[in-house]
Amino acid sequence: MQNADELRARDALRQAYAKFRRDEIARELDTDEKTLQRWDDGAIPSPRFVWHAVSNLLRVEVQRVEPESRGDFTFIDMFAGIGGTRLGFERAHGKCVFTSEYDRFCVETYKANFRPDHEIAGDIRKVDPTSIPDHDVLVAGFPCQPFSIAGVSKKNALGNPHGFACKTQGTLFFDICKIIDAKRPLAFLLENVRNLKSHDGGRTFAVITESLKELGYHVQHHVIDAQNWVPQHRERIFIVGFREPTRFSFDEVGAPSSRRTLNAVLHPEDGSQTPDGEYTVGSNGAVNKKYALTSHLWRYLKDYKAKHEAAGNGFGFGLVTGNHVARTLSARYYKDGSEILISRGRGKTPRRLTPRECARLMGFPDNFRIPVSDTQAYKQFGNSVVVPLIAAIAEAMRPHVLALKAQLALPDQLPMRV
Repeated sequence: MQNADELRARDALRQAYAKFRRDEIARELDTDEKTLQRWDDGAIPSPRFVWHAVSNLLRVEVQRVEPESRGDFTFIDMFAGIGGTRLGFERAHGKCVFTSEYDRFCVETYKANFRPDHEIAGDIRKVDPTSIPDHDVLVAGFPCQPFSIAGVSKKNALGNPHGFACKTQGTLFFDICKIIDAKRPLAFLLENVRNLKSHDGGRTFAVITESLKELGYHVQHHVIDAQNWVPQHRERIFIVGFREPTRFSFDEVGAPSSRRTLNAVLHPEDGSQTPDGEYTVGSNGAVNKKYALTSHLWRYLKDYKAKHEAAGNGFGFGLVTGNHVARTLSARYYKDGSEILISRGRGKTPRRLTPRECARLMGFPDNFRIPVSDTQAYKQFGNSVVVPLIAAIAEAMRPHVLALKAQLALPDQLPMRV
C-alpha cells in the first residue's frame, strides 16, 4: 500500500510529465529515464526526496515559445503534432485546455515549446469524450494520409484500404464527431489536404460535411494557399463550423499585402544571424555541409527527372534559389529533400533545407525549439500547419466566438409587464 509521501511524489511526477520531457526530469533528480520508468511500474525508493525535487522543478519559470495567451476563449488541440495550430490560436488570444497527440517525438517537441499545464492524451480513441474539459472551440488537423494523393497511391500499391475504410486512421474523423456531439463547442476548425474534397469522387467529403451538419452546425469550407503568408505553395482545405448562425466568412481571413520569397527563410550565411546549433557553422553561419547532396544522389535525381520528362510526366526534383517560392514541404522530405533543393551555384550539388529553415517555411518563430533528430524534425514540419495562416483564420473566427459566448452569458430575458 502506498504511503502519503509516495502518493505526493507520484502526483508531483504526474504534473511534471505533463510539463517537462522525461530527460529533463531525470536530470533534475540526478537519475536516468529507465529509473523513472521503474518508478512508474513499482515503488519509489525515496519518495520524500522525489517530491521535494520535483516540486522545485514545477516552480521553475520555464520559457515558452511565446508568452501564454490571456485566454479570451478556450480551445482543445486535437492531433496536435508539434503545436502549430495551438500557436496560431494562442496568437488570437485563445487558451488551450486539452491536447491529444499520438506520436512520442511530436509530444517531445510540443512539451519543449509549450510546457502544457495538462497531460497530453495519446490515442484519442481511448479517451472518453465526456472527460474532455468544456471548451469554446475544437481544432483538429486530423491525419492526412488516408485522404492524400500520396497516401492513397501508397495504400493502393500495398493493397490496403484507404479513406474511411482504413481501420487505423480513417475512423478518427468520427472520434472528432463524438467529441463535438458530447461537448457541443461553439465552433470548430478542421484542416486537411486539398484533395480531401475530391477523394473517392467527392463521397468522402460529402460524408464529412453531412456528419457535421447532422450535429447541428453551420458549416463552411475553403481551400487556402499558404503562399500568401510563407514562401511555399501549400494548399489545404479548412472546414469551419459554428453551433449557431453567424456572419463568419472566409473572406474575413486577412492575408499580408505582399508575398515573400525563400530569402526570408534561408540562412543568410553572411554573419548577420547568430550561428544556429548544428545547422550552421563558423562565425558567418555557413550552412553545415552535411545538408549538401552527394554527387551520387544528385546524379540519380537528375536521371530520374529526365526519365519522367521524356515520358511526359512532371515528376522530379524542385531546384530553387532565394528568389523563388518553394513547392509543398512534405513529411517525406527527410528521404532525399528532392521537392525543395537549394541551389549552391554552378559546379556544386544543391542542398536540403535545414530543419530551422523548414520551421521558418512553416511560419514558426526562430526561438521554436527543435529537440529531435533531423529525420523527425523534417517529418514534423512536413506534417505541420502554417502558423500565421492558422492565426489569421483564428482571428477571423474570434469575434464570432466571443459574440456567441456573450450571448450565452446573458440572463434569460424577463417577460415584459403590460
